[in-house]
Amino acid sequence: MAPLSPESGLLPETTRRIDALVAQAQATGRAPSLILGVLRAPAAADPGPGGGLVHVATAGETPPPDPDIQYRIGSITKTMTAVLLLRQRDEGLLDLDDPLDRYLPGNPLGAVRLRQLLGHAAGLQREPDGEWWERSAGAGLDTLLAGLTSEKLAFPAHRTFHYSNLAYGLLGAVLERVTGESWWKLVRSRLLDPLGMVRTSYQPTDPYALGYVVHPWHGTLREEPRTDTGAMAPAGQLWASLADLARWAGFLAEPDPEILAPETLAEMCVPVAMADLDSWTAGYGLGVELHRVGDRVYAGHGGSMPGYVATLSVHRPSGTGVVGFANAYGLRAGSLPVLGRQVLTAVLDAEPAPVRPWRPATAPPAAEVAELTGRWWWMGREFEVAWEPTAEELVVTQLPVGAVPHWRFGRDGTGRWRGRSGMNNGEILAVRRDPTGAATALDIATFVFTRDPDRLD
Repeated sequence: MAPLSPESGLLPETTRRIDALVAQAQATGRAPSLILGVLRAPAAADPGPGGGLVHVATAGETPPPDPDIQYRIGSITKTMTAVLLLRQRDEGLLDLDDPLDRYLPGNPLGAVRLRQLLGHAAGLQREPDGEWWERSAGAGLDTLLAGLTSEKLAFPAHRTFHYSNLAYGLLGAVLERVTGESWWKLVRSRLLDPLGMVRTSYQPTDPYALGYVVHPWHGTLREEPRTDTGAMAPAGQLWASLADLARWAGFLAEPDPEILAPETLAEMCVPVAMADLDSWTAGYGLGVELHRVGDRVYAGHGGSMPGYVATLSVHRPSGTGVVGFANAYGLRAGSLPVLGRQVLTAVLDAEPAPVRPWRPATAPPAAEVAELTGRWWWMGREFEVAWEPTAEELVVTQLPVGAVPHWRFGRDGTGRWRGRSGMNNGEILAVRRDPTGAATALDIATFVFTRDPDRLD
């Protein structure tokens, strides 16, 4: 239960707290083994051999947990299916507002949209027809589609959030129809190989933990089957080590642009539906679970398959995350995803956020950019415009600093300045010029900023 390396970066009292929480969860939950890992930026962006883990806590001995041992990740698989689908959208091969019938013609589900299926807002029932798919030998796509009827729509689309494993089996089929490749080949070639996730696989590869159901009265173990779920694989098939799952968590915190554009992953973390309408503490984006804990929002997913539970949560602004496994079908007391969020909150509350060093610019900005920097006024309020060369963005800050969140503007595909954050996200910044070509005002969504504090346009 010691840190993975001496360079943990977590305070000793934080690691002791994590270790105690994990030990308590394993004991009261009666898990044969439980393992939980913490990752932090900048390690998440350059994970190295340990997957970016800065601390690993373990409990139980069946088997003795280790960051290289595989467990089943269950529905965390859905996050990979979603990333693949969004990548196809970015490449122009599909539209999220396309009806399912465009890719699976003749299905009886009407005009449900890919976006609704991704966000569990299509009104689709939770499971396919037949035996419990998670514990049975999987059938092919033809069998999955043959089991579809209009009665599988339990609610009108977007009427309510309703979690659906079936939706992700269908989305996997869409991926295969669009690309002409199998879902697993897409996962391996477009996600796992580029990220170096060599210990993530379709079927378990040694060493891996056996999965169990724990008898409620005498604590004996019943080993569960390790199924090939067939056409339902995109909903929950995969196996991974803790180190590999940390790599994936690091990607969800800060994606590699060669795999998925950062703005696309940010789009995935926008709520499609709220799962908890009473307190708005839980929602679902495009393939990503969202949980609000205090003033923070965590993105990720939980997972379960017979004999296993798993968790992944990241706080994207800080690049901090928690991943974990247990090889029992649920904990007798508590929940592994809840434990993961508890540990993540403890780390964020107790530890200073990693600070990325400032580095001087190598050259001043181009003249047409430099003339936009400095002081501007709007309605008697003072603003500062600065240039951030690394991101190639104009940063607009109301003074005094901290009065309101700043706004960022970068060039879009047409060369215009377009907002990338805050209330002006997506808005156009237009530069007004006098007859000589000099910049005299900044027009941000019809709000005009001038160099003269006495002007109130």
